[in-house]
Amino acid sequence: MAAANRFKRVRSQLPSCYYDGFLEKKSIKDKMGRKLWTSLCGNSLFFYNSTKDSVYIEKLELSDLVSVSDDCCRDRNLDAARFTLHMKNEDIKMIAPSLEARELWKGFMLSVSKLSVPSSLNLLPGQIHMMKEIIEKEKIRQRLLSSLPSPSCSDNYVTVPSDMPSCYHNVTRVEAEYLLERNANRGSLLLRPGHDGASFALTTRQDINGPVFRHYRVSRRHEGGFAIALETPITCETLHDVVNCLLEKTNGVMVPLLMEGHYDKNITFAETNNENGETIVQCPKVPSPTPPVPPPKPGNTSLNHLQQRHLNVFCFNVDVERKPLVPSGYPKTSSRSNSLSGMPKNIPKCQQQHVDINELQQVLNRRRNQE
Repeated sequence: MAAANRFKRVRSQLPSCYYDGFLEKKSIKDKMGRKLWTSLCGNSLFFYNSTKDSVYIEKLELSDLVSVSDDCCRDRNLDAARFTLHMKNEDIKMIAPSLEARELWKGFMLSVSKLSVPSSLNLLPGQIHMMKEIIEKEKIRQRLLSSLPSPSCSDNYVTVPSDMPSCYHNVTRVEAEYLLERNANRGSLLLRPGHDGASFALTTRQDINGPVFRHYRVSRRHEGGFAIALETPITCETLHDVVNCLLEKTNGVMVPLLMEGHYDKNITFAETNNENGETIVQCPKVPSPTPPVPPPKPGNTSLNHLQQRHLNVFCFNVDVERKPLVPSGYPKTSSRSNSLSGMPKNIPKCQQQHVDINELQQVLNRRRNQE
């Protein structure tokens, strides 16, 4: 069996799925079988743990398939049907849920690997017609792959350039229509992978008495570049040119769909309460940083005055002469007063004092009592 490629791709990047269902697989390396959801995409089997998984866990290349034979061993499940895939290097045992499912699996596997409908199987006319259609699709897919330059990685199913247009979205045809429908106010055009995994497609949306979707195939050219598959193909050098070409041809009516990822603004986590077992969503508060207080500017007297009031300290300069206030009509007297005019002048600044306002108030009260 071919080893699972480490460059695993999601389902939207794989070729068209021809058939899928549950199969129990057991190879020589496996000690016991595993029931896996199996999809036949192109000429390979992709195995998933469940139907909801988008990334496969194993891949089996059917190009190495030599033949398929029934296994007559009895199973505990009487409806199950065993068969063996004879590969070039090993044999792989499979168990289908029923005889009918076994015949269909054998028919589809042999059809895509040999590109012909097997004649040794018990198939209904409708089933034979389905396999003929699948063979034609597989021939077209392989022909397209053979015309492409070999990719850098070993997985042929997807060759995505590193420099993609901003409107490229890794979605399927149905998902593209849903994405444009839900985001009609953001854009009306997107680029996506093609259904065969080797080409691309442009999907557009317009409101014409209701939503109308159109899809344009973008294939690679053997000589390089890309081509929009129309009645008259349009060739472009890069995928960016493909998008710009469609914008130009539609007179700028179409707008590329640009999706900006959402980022959470708060830290949120779920925590289980050990006492009652309930799960509570926690959102811890992050303290906002306090901005540093800038130092006072030299000429800002109002700020200095506020700081002095906050510290409850009164600072005065004894170098300033203060005259007593005498009401009009009263003679000026040299009697003892509360004025500071009698204090010596020109005191050096080093001798200036800072007096607590409470102490000053007590001194003034004593002087009033003495008078």
